[in-house]
Amino acid sequence: MSRFLFYTAPGSGHLYPLIPTLHELRRRGHEAVVCAEESLLETLRKQGFKALPIAPEIERREDDTWKAKTPIGALRRSVAMYVDRARHEVTDVQAAIAEVRPDVIALDNNCWGAAAAAAASGLPWAQLATFLLPLTTRDAPPFGLGLKPAAGWPGKLRDEVLRQGAVPLFDIALPPVNRLRRSLGLPKVKHVPDLYMTAPLVLSYTAEPLEYPRTQLPPSVRFVGPSSWDPAQDEDEPEWLARIERPIVLVTVSTVFQDDAKLIQVALDALADEPYDVVVTTASIDPASFRAPANAHLFRFVPHSQVLRKAAAVVCHGGMGITQKSLLAGVPVCIVPFGRDQLEVARRVELAGAGTRLLAGRLNAARLRQAVRAAVVKKPEAERVAARLLGAGGAEAAATELEKLLAAGAAVNPGAADRRQ
Repeated sequence: MSRFLFYTAPGSGHLYPLIPTLHELRRRGHEAVVCAEESLLETLRKQGFKALPIAPEIERREDDTWKAKTPIGALRRSVAMYVDRARHEVTDVQAAIAEVRPDVIALDNNCWGAAAAAAASGLPWAQLATFLLPLTTRDAPPFGLGLKPAAGWPGKLRDEVLRQGAVPLFDIALPPVNRLRRSLGLPKVKHVPDLYMTAPLVLSYTAEPLEYPRTQLPPSVRFVGPSSWDPAQDEDEPEWLARIERPIVLVTVSTVFQDDAKLIQVALDALADEPYDVVVTTASIDPASFRAPANAHLFRFVPHSQVLRKAAAVVCHGGMGITQKSLLAGVPVCIVPFGRDQLEVARRVELAGAGTRLLAGRLNAARLRQAVRAAVVKKPEAERVAARLLGAGGAEAAATELEKLLAAGAAVNPGAADRRQ
């Protein structure tokens, strides 16, 4: 038996897509130990995995990207958050390595301090991307603004200007991370996007067509496709859901607060007279704070996998988790991006033909109603996208790549597993 140590950033969106990989590794005879935020430990233990808490200082550094006024500002806040967490991650991962004594480390690629500790450990290690990789290549637009791919020389010039001008805006955050890296005997990195891809293996839990086709992909990157999991996906359908006979529009917002309550109320108003039942999950927002029409069902949390079986469309903020879960179910998506990487996700879905996008600044009931109607008829394309995403392999492909990493490490350091015991 080989032992894998997984280390995740706070948030269910960083953990849930990995759970099928944990199960697949266990099915193949390996052991997986997971470091995660306190509120998710019981979920992992119920799945039969050993779970350890990440440092409380990491959880206390909350995501404040919603306060930004521009997409660039949101990205800079995001970078600052990961830098602040990084210094706590180093000792956290070192302690986990000492306790678990793993053969392989697999960690969230947003955990830059954890990555430095893993690199310095001498163990085989991988970075896991449950969100779009911020790749910087000349065959795709610069990451973060949700731009269309360049068409002709004006678009290529636009991309080059942005690449030259935007990347340095984030690099001012690098000195603290590079100091951490130097203290561990590691080379510094030149640009922030490099931090997401410092490992010998980088697993991206997406695939084309949500990822752009690229001719300049870093050799460490593998697109293994998405995996979908939620805590109640195997439970019986709840009685209230079983009673719904009409098609459903699922409306959901971020589980990490980003001030997107407007999307819920506008959706309720926009769909009040449409031929659907509307199921809303409000996450961090009190359901009682909304005016709900007769066709609406509001909850803080509902297993999305159960609702998607009856869904005609999903209205959401463009989080990677709900977007890929919807598309894997062949359900088209109407995205209203508010921040983080959501502009990118919305553009990729639109270009794939599997949904629609409506910018938050243009959000009103009439426009959202039209965007939902336009999304519903895209179900055939959503089903084609589902087939392509599933074809990438998901958890099985991820486990295979991690086993290859394990084998390569064993070849370099034979007998390591025996000495660990």
